[in-house]
Amino acid sequence: MFRKLYDWTLKWAASPHAEKALGVVSVVESSVFPVPADVLFIPMVLARPERAWRLALIASVTSVLGGILGWLIGHYAFEMIAAPLLEFYGKTAAFDALKEATGTGTILLLLVSSGLSHLPPMKVVTILSGLVSFDLTLFIFSAIVARGGRFFLLAWVLRRYGKPMAEFIERRFTWIAAGLLAAIVAVWAASHLI
Repeated sequence: MFRKLYDWTLKWAASPHAEKALGVVSVVESSVFPVPADVLFIPMVLARPERAWRLALIASVTSVLGGILGWLIGHYAFEMIAAPLLEFYGKTAAFDALKEATGTGTILLLLVSSGLSHLPPMKVVTILSGLVSFDLTLFIFSAIVARGGRFFLLAWVLRRYGKPMAEFIERRFTWIAAGLLAAIVAVWAASHLI
């Protein structure tokens, strides 16, 4: 199953519509969708390393736009859109605890850490930022720094080490897929036990 998904992603990454798909995934990932844009970004850069900087720019800009959408949802439509999503994912209590512990410094730290590492998930932080009326200008600036830094650094690493990385993945795909599956199960189990 993972092998087919990997091959499908690589084919999609080389398609003429790949940049549009990356933009859409980056927007929704920062506001409502649980899958990070890296799922498309990494194979796209591996498939076309000469376009790494362009792809990083597309992912950065659209991710910031998605973050603004998340902020707007949190600020203007929390009860209508975000609350049902948090309930669906079973994260209402965690979100409420996070909201109680927030101040400007905390939100800024969360924006940078989620922008760089997806921890906590970007959509949670963008919606929270809007809900607590975090300064939109500072929000946009921190999103540009964090998301742009992430995608451009990832593009540089993939351009520099992409071919050896791709060859490594091809040779050890079964083990890597098994490791990813184990990690997904562990994260799922931990999130449902906490």
